[in-house]
This record gives sequence, structure tokens and C-alpha cells, in this order.
Amino acid sequence: MEREEIDPPELYRHPMFKRVVTVQGDLKLVFVAGQTPTDENYECVAPGDYKGQYRQVMDNLDVQLCAAGATWDDVVFRRMFVRDVDEFFKIFADGDLPAYGDGRPPSTLIGVTRLSKPEFLIEVDLMAVTAPAAG
Repeated sequence: MEREEIDPPELYRHPMFKRVVTVQGDLKLVFVAGQTPTDENYECVAPGDYKGQYRQVMDNLDVQLCAAGATWDDVVFRRMFVRDVDEFFKIFADGDLPAYGDGRPPSTLIGVTRLSKPEFLIEVDLMAVTAPAAG
């Protein structure tokens, strides 16, 4: 079994955890750490705006999946932490969010009282499975 730890250079290098870990044998398992709505300096993007924060989180997750050689179609589990479940559901009602894969991996949605910074409204972590790289 081969393990790879990845911190994509496009994202803030968090001192507490790796962004992505892959485990490869007959299959490659990709574990993506909880992603918050941050820029490359770990500053909150779109404070107070669920839709803006969701887009930033998902775009950052896209960078991490790509860095691991995975796509949204490889995601097999998604866990979402939100500060207000009802407000979070409202952003899906207007239908103008970009598609990230089919948008329906097995998921857990958890309402929380706080995330790592008070201005964060959303955090999402993922697990993906791909075929191992040839070589």
C-alpha cells in the first residue's frame, strides 16, 4: 500500500493538517480534509453569504480533488457542516449553483454552533475512490 500526502500550492497550507491524503493499492482512496470558505491566506471569502461560501468551498475542493488525480465523479462520500441548516437549504432552491459531479454522493449534513473561525458558515470534507495511477 502506498500513501501520499498533498497540500495543493493554490490553497493555504494549514499548519494543523494535510489537505489531502491518498492511499493506493488495488484502488486509490482519497481523503480530503474539511474545507472552509477560505482564500490562499486562510481569510474568509463571502462573510455572511451561504451561496458565496458554498461556491468557494466547492471550488477549493475541486482543486484538491484534481491535485489527487480525482474528479467529482469519484467522490463516494461527502460530510457537510453548516451553521444554519435552513439557510443552507435555501441556496439550493434558486437552482443557479454550478454542478459538482452529479451532486448526489452519499452525504451527511450536520448543523453546528461554530466552525474554526466564527465567520465560516460551511465546511465540507470528502472521500473519493479512483483507479490507481499506471506505473
